[in-house]
Amino acid sequence: MENTQIQPIHIEDELKASFLDYSMSVIVSRALPDVRDGLKPVHRRILYAMNLLKNFHNRPYLKSARIVGEVIGRFHPHGDSAVYDALVRMAQNFSMRYPLVDGQGNFGSVDGDSPAAMRYTEVRLKKLSDLLLEDIEKETVDFGPNYDNKEVEPLVLPTKVPSLLVNGASGIAVGMATNVPPHNMTEIIDALLALIEDEDLSFDRILEIVQGPDFPTRGIIHGRAGIIQAMMTGRGSVVMRARAEVEDMSTSGRQRIIVTELPYQVNKAKLLEKIADLVRNKKIEGISDLRDESAQEDIRVVIELRKGEQGEIILNNLYKLTPLQSTFGINTVALVNGIPKLLNIKEVLESFYQHRREVIIRRTAYELRKSEEKAHILLGLKTAVENVDDVVQTIRSAADSKAAHEQLVAKYDLSDIQAKAILDMRLARLTGLERDKIVADYQEIMEVIRDLRDILDTPQRVTNIIKDELIALREEFGDERATEIVASDADELTMEALVADEDVAVTITHAGYIKRTPIDEIRAQKRGGKGRSGMKTKSEDLVHDIFIASNHQSLLCFTNQGRVYDKKVYRIPEVALAGRGTHFANLIKLNEGEKVVSVLPVKEFSEGTYVVSVTANGYVKKTDLMSYNKLRSSGIIGLKLEEGDRLVSCMIACDEDHLLIATKLGKAIRFPVKDIRAMGRSARGVTGIKFSEDGDNVIGLTVLNAVDPILSVCENGYGKRTPLEEYRVQTRAGKGIYTIKVTERNGPVVGTLQVSPDDHIMVMTSSGKVMRFTVDEVGVIGRLTQGVRLMNVDEGEKIISLTKITMIEGQEV
Repeated sequence: MENTQIQPIHIEDELKASFLDYSMSVIVSRALPDVRDGLKPVHRRILYAMNLLKNFHNRPYLKSARIVGEVIGRFHPHGDSAVYDALVRMAQNFSMRYPLVDGQGNFGSVDGDSPAAMRYTEVRLKKLSDLLLEDIEKETVDFGPNYDNKEVEPLVLPTKVPSLLVNGASGIAVGMATNVPPHNMTEIIDALLALIEDEDLSFDRILEIVQGPDFPTRGIIHGRAGIIQAMMTGRGSVVMRARAEVEDMSTSGRQRIIVTELPYQVNKAKLLEKIADLVRNKKIEGISDLRDESAQEDIRVVIELRKGEQGEIILNNLYKLTPLQSTFGINTVALVNGIPKLLNIKEVLESFYQHRREVIIRRTAYELRKSEEKAHILLGLKTAVENVDDVVQTIRSAADSKAAHEQLVAKYDLSDIQAKAILDMRLARLTGLERDKIVADYQEIMEVIRDLRDILDTPQRVTNIIKDELIALREEFGDERATEIVASDADELTMEALVADEDVAVTITHAGYIKRTPIDEIRAQKRGGKGRSGMKTKSEDLVHDIFIASNHQSLLCFTNQGRVYDKKVYRIPEVALAGRGTHFANLIKLNEGEKVVSVLPVKEFSEGTYVVSVTANGYVKKTDLMSYNKLRSSGIIGLKLEEGDRLVSCMIACDEDHLLIATKLGKAIRFPVKDIRAMGRSARGVTGIKFSEDGDNVIGLTVLNAVDPILSVCENGYGKRTPLEEYRVQTRAGKGIYTIKVTERNGPVVGTLQVSPDDHIMVMTSSGKVMRFTVDEVGVIGRLTQGVRLMNVDEGEKIISLTKITMIEGQEV
């Protein structure tokens, strides 16, 4: 008899179908994380099993073998080593940015040491893990059958933590893989809060909030180009470097390299082995000793060099030839509705946000149902206590409990559940206080029901709950970045290639706002025209400086605390002519009380050109411009300041130029730049001017041309022009000569400028008043005079600043 169960099939078709089934099983059930909770099935099952065992952070530890057995026996039909390896990784603080498991015992090390056997180690959930599992019993997520259909397991966790981004994930499936780096909790939560406020949140804004990956082993990321690409497309790569410092060995005159932080996932023991092999094979020469002085979690690798060897050169070779510099390839692939998908950072944030909305709605619906069930019972009990004598008589007169049940239902229009609750009620609840408590409980539960219904009916309340939960999460678990991100040459070149090298107008105000404006926006006008409205400033602010620069030029930004930052012009936000601009605090990291005092546009870093600086205490310094080439993004020390001193001004000059330093009490000194010897960046400088009176200080620095007079303006509204030839060239470090006679009538000097007859000047007072005048309206008189009145100031008011109004192609800006 022919067997009808057998069907012919081509082996190619069978192999194709079987392989596809196997591939999807690996993709969905083993290798890829879910975008919502950021977990692969094995991690989710471990956490759920620990939750069922009540292995919480405030309970005693349990043996790892107990957890592994629970997971294998109930949810994960795979080898015990695979489960234990996953459990161990969740407890390693060098693998997870925010570990989910609290381990006790040997859980391996950054040297690649294996953990102790599972029968020796003990574990429990971290406090953070409670937030991944919170409300799981409230029907917040779907459950599915386990492998033998005898139990159910969660298909996703109702997590409050955006785990996919904060802890990352890695896995190799069939035909695809995922490699998501960990990020900083505070930055990710800030990005989520910004996304909740603005659904159309731009990538630029996300990139401002989330700086990039944040690895548990700290280290340094070089360049942002790969970070930007990965965040915008889901794929990219970042260059990671160890934190290494070159220091001098005081006794021998040699140098050594100290490594204190490693790139993520670099095995320290293999790293040392690699360095030793390179030295042995003479691929790196100059290393005399290599030691691992690490202790517990503190990494310290010492690389001693031979005498005469340059540490920076050896270190660069180590970066090139060893894992001291490594690459992390980002590939953000995760399951979205069970389907693998490549995601950018905004899509990951949106998926987590939608998951939280669904969890909160389902939690609220569950709590509403339970509250309504409780209210239904309390209503029955309330009816009973309000008719207590009659209810007791009805029950006493009934033949049995069934009859009493039926009589209560019929007499008081109760449900079966309510009647049963009355019959099960203890007699003690019939006392006066207990009766009042039942009524109060009913009223309270009705308030809860009204609130829960309002949450379900008001989408904004759900949004507010999510925001409150995220803020609470940030306050408890948010921390500072561990991994530093620095710009690289390649990064700068990549960014510059995206920006046309066109001329722009850079505008800076006294209050510290800066912007760049395309030259095309400033229409050329004939001389004497009305001009267009320039930058809008607050009443107490005015334009301090404006200059033309190309997008690829560097801006050296010097602060009053002596620090200097290098910003490319194209990194200054482009703002329309009438716009206000961006404050320096949003572009560079300023300390409390720190402000930018000078911005120097540099077209080319070349020899023979200097940055000349002057401090309030009269110190002047000349530093080769080349010393400021390729500064760190975090800024460097531009000059050393004495306690109580501050940087007043910086200018670019050459040895052929002359300088004029002016003081508050009306003195000025003129001397050649060549009289100052060139010094390094961190030097304090030499004396530029000595003060002849107590309370005097420097208020300005000018690089002079050969002809134009000097305008001096005082606090009480007086000023004058003085011919340049009256300022004789003196020797540096003298007391100078008078530029204006300071008296009670005219007040201390606010500033000095070298001006031409066509210049326009604007002054501002302490009350925010602004006055503008042309230079040719100011008389030219000698140095030893008090000047003429330029502006009437009220009592208690004084002039606080002055500036030239710059014209570009006849257009006032």
